[in-house]
Amino acid sequence: MKAISSDKIILGIDPGTNLMGYGVLQVEVGKPKVVSLGVIDLRKHTNHYLKLGHLLERVEGLLQSYLPDELAIEAPFYGKNIQSMLKLGRAQGVAMAAALARDIPITEYAPLKVKMAITGNGSASKEQVADMLKRILRIDQIETPFLDATDALAVAYCHYQESNRPQFAKTYSSWRDFINKNPDKVKSI
Repeated sequence: MKAISSDKIILGIDPGTNLMGYGVLQVEVGKPKVVSLGVIDLRKHTNHYLKLGHLLERVEGLLQSYLPDELAIEAPFYGKNIQSMLKLGRAQGVAMAAALARDIPITEYAPLKVKMAITGNGSASKEQVADMLKRILRIDQIETPFLDATDALAVAYCHYQESNRPQFAKTYSSWRDFINKNPDKVKSI
């Protein structure tokens, strides 16, 4: 069992086609600290392709400014509007491509997993996630009015938690597999 607790910078992204949230966590001596959070506002662009181009420029700027070691990004949730899902997937892909171009490892988290990691409730509201982050990370005031920024910070914090979980060297597919690989730990009755 080995825990990973190296110093690093994690960029969290909450993809969106109108507002894309970002949050930057710095982990020093195993403790996370908020470096920055905000949104990339794409609402003034009416052409979807121009939005994607602007998004690419801004994400590349974030990568250049904060030099993250890892990118944590929220996976698109399943919705009924296929066109919205397609556009959201494109926005997510642009952010991922920018990170891949810099060889930054990417981890994707489902919204339910992020909410569970922060609040313990997979159906928590954005406001509940933001409030819990204020407490966990000891943030006096979040200066941005957009909850997309705190959602992105939540993704980064979720990744921090996941990367600090103990890593077990052995994995087992069943109890039989465990017994076969550990005969010394089995006692016959």
